[in-house]
Amino acid sequence: MTSLFTWLSSWFVNTLAWWQWVVLLAVPPAIVALYFLRLKRRPLEVPSTYLWHKSIEDLHVNSLWQRLRRNLLLLLQLLLLLLLILALLRPSWEGKKLVGDRFIFLIDNSASMQATDVEPSRLEEAKRQVRDLIDEMESDDVAMIISFSDSAQTVQSYTNDRGRLQRSLEAIAPTYRRTSLLEALKLAAGLANPGRSAEEDSEYQAAEAMPADLYIFSDGQFGPVTGFSLGNLAPVFVPIGETRAANVGILALSVGRNEMKPDQVQALARVRNFGTEPATVELDLLLSDDRNSDPEPFALFDHGRFELAAGEARDLTFDLGDVLSGELKLALTVDDHLDCDDVAYAVITAPRRVKLLLVTSGNEPLEKVLATDAAMRMADVTIETPDFLETDAYRQQAAGGRYDLVIYDGCRWDDVPQANRTMPRANTFFIGGFPPEGGWSNAGSGTHQILAVKTDHPLLQWIDLSDVIFAEGAVLQPPSAASVLGDSEAGPVLAMAPREGFEDLVLGFAIIQTVIGPDNESKRYENTNWPTLPSFTIFAHNLLSYFQARDTTVPEGIRPGSPVTLKAPAPLAKLRVLLPGDEEREESELQADRSGQCNFSETMSLGVYDVQYDVDGSLSEAATRRFAVNLFDRSESDICAKPEPSIKIGYVEVAGQPDWETGRQEIWKILVLTGLVVLLLEWYIYNRRVYV
Repeated sequence: MTSLFTWLSSWFVNTLAWWQWVVLLAVPPAIVALYFLRLKRRPLEVPSTYLWHKSIEDLHVNSLWQRLRRNLLLLLQLLLLLLLILALLRPSWEGKKLVGDRFIFLIDNSASMQATDVEPSRLEEAKRQVRDLIDEMESDDVAMIISFSDSAQTVQSYTNDRGRLQRSLEAIAPTYRRTSLLEALKLAAGLANPGRSAEEDSEYQAAEAMPADLYIFSDGQFGPVTGFSLGNLAPVFVPIGETRAANVGILALSVGRNEMKPDQVQALARVRNFGTEPATVELDLLLSDDRNSDPEPFALFDHGRFELAAGEARDLTFDLGDVLSGELKLALTVDDHLDCDDVAYAVITAPRRVKLLLVTSGNEPLEKVLATDAAMRMADVTIETPDFLETDAYRQQAAGGRYDLVIYDGCRWDDVPQANRTMPRANTFFIGGFPPEGGWSNAGSGTHQILAVKTDHPLLQWIDLSDVIFAEGAVLQPPSAASVLGDSEAGPVLAMAPREGFEDLVLGFAIIQTVIGPDNESKRYENTNWPTLPSFTIFAHNLLSYFQARDTTVPEGIRPGSPVTLKAPAPLAKLRVLLPGDEEREESELQADRSGQCNFSETMSLGVYDVQYDVDGSLSEAATRRFAVNLFDRSESDICAKPEPSIKIGYVEVAGQPDWETGRQEIWKILVLTGLVVLLLEWYIYNRRVYV
């Protein structure tokens, strides 16, 4: 009996007192009684043969079932009373319900939301839950939808049109980008929090307070959000994803020259099992060699199969041989829940000879080193005297980025026109002098010995300069962003500083010193013993190798959605970028600015992008450079949800809840409307005198 009462109380809510129910339940019997009492007989003379027939018929009329069956109005009135009784009982059940009147739905569409541990995917599951919430909105409720990855986008602004909200929700597509909640919170807060001033570090502002319930649908693959206050936002975190999701992902793929065999190419990869169970991995390495004219560009180069324990990472090395240029594709075949990190791409770039300009009045040791066979394979050297710095040809070549490296040996800028003192669009090496701009200065001079060098820098690897002595030189005062590579007892003598994508290397002492005698004759002498030491030749080789490897026309290590700065061979040159694709590839045309740079932001897809440059007025495939876009994000690949999911926004810890707030779903309004329809039908039948 108790369980029956509990079951009834879960479905109905008592709204009347006991005596009110007694009165209400007495109404139906009264109506039925009135129908029976309504029958009246009047005398009527009939033939005797008709008497018994009418009497029998009258008996049928007085039967209960016959009278009920033949009185539709009675049935309608009883039905109306039944609906009224049910409405007063307020039948309901526990269900999902939105509490509030203004909602902001944040939907994570980053790479990890493509995981299929929740079918058909985490993103589709989040959209399904938001779809259910929209269906629960009242007619005067308003909501907006924001999608976010590492940036945020307003998919639908505030509206009470549930149809528009549903259509905007369906338009949200997955991305390969990483997750960052901060931008989405800024966008939401700008519409909910008042008092944002123009001085605040936010591009989203609101004119008045609009408190809102903030529903965050995400797998939580991001760290705590710092430097943000929720204000009028009431956050609700709905975690998406399973705790035992399985995934094996590629975290790195790079290509470089074998240190032991410089003419050979090596590929290095890193693979990790993020799941809680061991995984069997099949690996295919596909190579596209530009020397191969086969219409099928990729060919299987290597295949492997191995086991990865839970949480294990493995580094892989592949010797690719003497490939000059091409593309590399690494693909995993594994039973997991995320596919976008099972493939990675890399670009193999042919070594390019450094275009080197040496400006010197005479430096025989350096010129001899640059004339060796090894140096000539690495560099295309042009030698000019310091007078060349005063010409228009130098100014045009320096501004146009004709050279990769310019070596200024003992150059003085006093007699150089001011227009020619601008730093070139190239890397530079100043020997016994200072750049005309950039904040370099002389902090002293004297006879010094190099005591310490930064041997972990590529320019100084395998070099010992402790035996280098110079007769006269300058102590450097480099700019704040510079790195000191060599120190003497008096201070820095070798340093390097970055400059708008280039690097300036400064050596404080000259190799060959020029002195003007009393008779205005110049005398030259060696200022250091460095050219007689093996480290001098090694340093020259490192210098060429360092700037040869730094082909800055295309970037490396690009992640999806990240902007890319492309460098054209000349100012205002045209570029065309071909997006990844198997057949007809989409393309984007750009134009470099006066510095020869342009920004490209359409890096949404994984794969290899081809960049074609303007050569002699036309876009030439011969001048094509490539760059690869890969996921390579540990936080996106680690899709295993936390056992007790929560997120931290500012100082607020928001615990994850697998569902939104529950409430009683009532149908008394529907019952009242149905009763009104029954009442209108009864009135219509009564007025039409329709009896069945």
